Amino acid sequence: MNDIKKIVLTGGPCAGKTTALVRIIEHFSSRGFKVFTIPEVPTLFTQAGMNYLTKNQAFFYEGEKATLEIQLALEDRFLRMAQACTTPSIIVCDRGAMDISAYMTPETWADITRAVGTNTLELRERYDAVLHLVSAADGAEQYYTTANNAQRLEAMDEEGLRIARSLDKKVILAWTGHPHLRVINNHDDFETKMHRVLKEISQVLGLPQPIEEERKYVVQIVGPMPDDSTVSDIHQLYLKGYAGAEERLRRRSWGKKTVYVHTTKKQTAENEELVTERQLNQNLYEMMLPLADPEREAIHKVRHSFIWKGQYFEIDSYQGSLEGLTILETKGIAEGEPVKFPPFVKVLKDITGNKDYYNYNLAKKTGKE
Repeated sequence: MNDIKKIVLTGGPCAGKTTALVRIIEHFSSRGFKVFTIPEVPTLFTQAGMNYLTKNQAFFYEGEKATLEIQLALEDRFLRMAQACTTPSIIVCDRGAMDISAYMTPETWADITRAVGTNTLELRERYDAVLHLVSAADGAEQYYTTANNAQRLEAMDEEGLRIARSLDKKVILAWTGHPHLRVINNHDDFETKMHRVLKEISQVLGLPQPIEEERKYVVQIVGPMPDDSTVSDIHQLYLKGYAGAEERLRRRSWGKKTVYVHTTKKQTAENEELVTERQLNQNLYEMMLPLADPEREAIHKVRHSFIWKGQYFEIDSYQGSLEGLTILETKGIAEGEPVKFPPFVKVLKDITGNKDYYNYNLAKKTGKE
């Protein structure tokens, strides 16, 4: 049967989703894939008469419930169509089910999902990857516009920008917990943003990709982290694996949510690697723990993830034997593009490309107990 990947393309207002969808269709169609795209359901509903800003709570509830029901129904029907194809297929959703939750209280969302017969965990697991394009309102304000979407409700002023940034972060939070959530930065060169979208989807499809080093720095925290940063607890260990491949197990927890992922990296050419990820259930994760590489210890770190001036950062504070080491990593910043370091970090050392600071090598046991 056709191995169909379902991918969500999401993001804050004026993030570039419309252009990205066109690029995705062109790029992967030319490579032999049948690309199905599912339209943004809230936009369809707004055009048909739904008012998501209504103060009529009964109307709001029924409209949001119907939005979720139609979203799921469209995805299910398109999946059946894709299964009937004889060529490799991709389903790209212009926003997904969890986007809906960002526009209501947790209590209302719980009521709606219960009425529909589902829950947050099930809804996240429907998708193989989630690509979040950062709103131009955060770090690329000169490109922010409402002119290309008649349904957009945020004004083109400081208050509108503030609302857009807030929505951006609410959507990221809604998807937090998905094992393949990737945040796509803003760039002065919009083509760089589109390149990252295509690269991330190619990885999900199991296509070898050029090896690109993310910028990494040893830092010192000199001020409070952003209040809206996402905090997660990460435990990862490396498996014995096979020659030429790096395998790891990762357990990542956000509050009461925990995700288990098995990742394999294999270099396929001098400057290419193939990265595959699969989500595990807790039982399988625990069954694989005895396969740990005896020459490497488990890595434990606390991660703060956040957007700062349109760029996505992760700050890892290592625990255990590596306590005191703090590493900042950027995501998707192009070569030659300046890093917009937040003011609460002091850069001590640029370790981009320094293999001594790869987690795989940090985990290597030194013989000291």
